[in-house]
Amino acid sequence: MENTKDAMVVPLDAGWSDVGSWSSLWEASEKGAGDNVMIGDVLVEDTRNCYLYSSDRLVAAVGLSDCIVVETKDAVLVAPKNRGEDVKLLVERLKAEGRDESALHREVFRPWGSYDSIDNGERFQVKRIVVKPGAQLSLQMHHHRAEHWIVVTGTARVTRGEEEFLLGENESTYIPMGTTHRLENPGKVPLHLIEVQSGTYLGEDDIVRFEDTYGRSDDNSET
Repeated sequence: MENTKDAMVVPLDAGWSDVGSWSSLWEASEKGAGDNVMIGDVLVEDTRNCYLYSSDRLVAAVGLSDCIVVETKDAVLVAPKNRGEDVKLLVERLKAEGRDESALHREVFRPWGSYDSIDNGERFQVKRIVVKPGAQLSLQMHHHRAEHWIVVTGTARVTRGEEEFLLGENESTYIPMGTTHRLENPGKVPLHLIEVQSGTYLGEDDIVRFEDTYGRSDDNSET
């Protein structure tokens, strides 16, 4: 729009905010008791003028004033409202210390759907995977991990080596280490499944990709 010659403008007195900070987001949001903005599962006592956001867990606040509390699957932020823009200082520290949080999220979106890393430990990781209707993951193989798939809702078409078969709700299968495999959703509703990985290395770059609907190469660290 800045470069177009085919435009007309008229004066408008409507107020303006680019909502570029947590305090401006609080100002632009609908407020409840105590002038608090509360989104998600939030419980407060003696708390005023705060922005409180919960995406995944209960957020409880007592005796706060003019604060920001934001809970996501990745992290929890607590700060005075007038220091909200200093979050960028924390981001710089995360990058300087080489922490994964500066680049990776617990819930990751892909062309075929999404996965959420709900638990992990030494030699294991648990993911919740959602595959869109008609979508499929790449035909791939892992050198260092095996996988167990448990269908929660929907129907899965599984390629495992030379086999191809369907799995329904409450059914499961095992993908041995080094076995070529693919997961597809042939149905009309989202496929939800739980994946349990086990092995010596569980990084997303342990993927040898043979075929991919979305044109990704085998050196791309995406499921």
